[in-house]
Amino acid sequence: MSSIENIRNFAIIAHIDHGKSTIADRIIHKCGGLTEREMKAQVLDSMDIERERGITIKAQTVKLNYKSKSGENYTLNIIDTPGHVDFSYEVSRSLYACEGSILIVDSTQGVEAQTLANVYQALESNHEIIPILNKIDLPASDLERSNKQIEEVIGIDTKNSIPCSGKTGEGIDEILEKIIEILPCPTGKIKEKLKCLLVDSWYDTYLGVVILVRIIDGKLKKNMKIKMMSNKKEYIVEKVGVFTPKAKDTEELNAGEIGFITTGIKELSETKVGDTICDANDPLKEALPGFKPSKPVVFCGLFPVDSSEYQKLKDGLAKLKLNDASFTYEAETSSALGLGFRCGFLGLLHLEIVTERLEREFDINLLTTTPGVVYKVHMNNGEVKNLQNPSNLPDPTLIKFIEEPWIKATIITPDQFLGSIMKLCQSKRGIQTNLSYSGNRAVINYEVPLNEVVFDFNDRLKSMTSGYASFDYEIIGHKEGDLVKMGILVNSEPVDALAMMVHKDFAQSIGREVCEKLKDLIPRHNFMIPVQAAIGGKIIARETIKGFKKDVLTKIHGGGARDRKRKLLDKQKKGKARSKQFGKVEIPQEAFIGVLKISKEI
Repeated sequence: MSSIENIRNFAIIAHIDHGKSTIADRIIHKCGGLTEREMKAQVLDSMDIERERGITIKAQTVKLNYKSKSGENYTLNIIDTPGHVDFSYEVSRSLYACEGSILIVDSTQGVEAQTLANVYQALESNHEIIPILNKIDLPASDLERSNKQIEEVIGIDTKNSIPCSGKTGEGIDEILEKIIEILPCPTGKIKEKLKCLLVDSWYDTYLGVVILVRIIDGKLKKNMKIKMMSNKKEYIVEKVGVFTPKAKDTEELNAGEIGFITTGIKELSETKVGDTICDANDPLKEALPGFKPSKPVVFCGLFPVDSSEYQKLKDGLAKLKLNDASFTYEAETSSALGLGFRCGFLGLLHLEIVTERLEREFDINLLTTTPGVVYKVHMNNGEVKNLQNPSNLPDPTLIKFIEEPWIKATIITPDQFLGSIMKLCQSKRGIQTNLSYSGNRAVINYEVPLNEVVFDFNDRLKSMTSGYASFDYEIIGHKEGDLVKMGILVNSEPVDALAMMVHKDFAQSIGREVCEKLKDLIPRHNFMIPVQAAIGGKIIARETIKGFKKDVLTKIHGGGARDRKRKLLDKQKKGKARSKQFGKVEIPQEAFIGVLKISKEI
């Protein structure tokens, strides 16, 4: 057991794809956490989807033993955090459990938007930060420029920065020595009452709920009776252990250490992230401040393509929820799509990951409706309603005004793309708040409505800048907007799954685009089908899908042909009118997906 002075708890933070997981692999290998045979690339990324996409979704922890050059033994607790903006809540709570961070910057790319976001979170947690310049083995590596950017854009001193290569292993020894030298040890006291932070929890099929904890003060032992301070429930600790990165049982965890416990809990809802755990026989008076709960910001409907798979989807969502407490779901019905669920996510990547996991792990064909955000609808009677689904918008005559969520966006880009990015942000109703330079790279801040960003903003930003621009955002609150609900009618029937909230100024152009798209995607029927976009009772755009026309006149010739032809045409006309009245228009899945891909033209 290490004394508390010889423990170092630190997080690895960086922008996506700057080499966090690779450097974590190198440190684990250097400290002998896994043998040569057990090592594999991104050893901490346990999900297939993480490995395929090359991104970290869940933060992972590892306890390692390291013998420094001076011969002393140290315990290193690493938390490898996600870099993507959608998982920033995962980063914030990982940082809260540590005293220091190592900041990895790709020396070929320099500082990027999420580098900034993660550093600011680390600074908010009063972290000591060691800058590391990765990928020095690549010919495009520029250490001087990267150091200058770290100093100018972030404002961190780079005299202790370490050049390294996750690929070749160069510089890993220096990183370990600097961690020992610069990062502070934990401040807890072993002789105090047990005070323990619940960092994360997930469901294990064999053990029930596994709880990741950071011991602030005191000791946590096997068979001890503990108490959760949020719900006052008491449990007996059945198992205590650490990840090395393999799960390894221990007898106790002491102040300053990070490990896991199991208590036979079966419901993940009983383990609130950020909760304080104390000794049930000697409880604490005050709980730790904990974390802000993660709030879903993007909502969409998930429906099974085959309605018989509804139960399968329900079970799949329940199982995913066990390991990802940050997304929400509730049942909903749609006249066009049948039974499904309204789900809330932390962002579009989060939505994409959850739907991909549902399709892959539970073998369900899914249909997702247009992603939308949560609007605040202020009624005339003073009531405020949260609106997730546009089809549930109350009668406009009862509404005083509608507020939409706004974000503060940070975009870092080479300056040759600045003009097109500013044009894109302005087309999304963005308001520029700041513009600064570091060398030939511009850092732009915009305030933009989240609804404008939520669907295709990141893709368009990447394509117009050949992938060189990076983007990060944080929610800053709600502002009043001139918003209207645009409904889509097919054959005079409203299709609730295609209803969307749009800004009044863009309603007509979006309505026209949706109608044109549906005209191409809905197959022709025996009768003419009008496709309309409407705001309230006013039609703002229309397209017509022509019906098939059977030639009923081919066999008619000879005397009196004109009258007989007219009679047959009248009969056909009445038949078409009847089939239009009673015929059901089948809207294929491609039509819904096609409408999702519509983006406003600049």
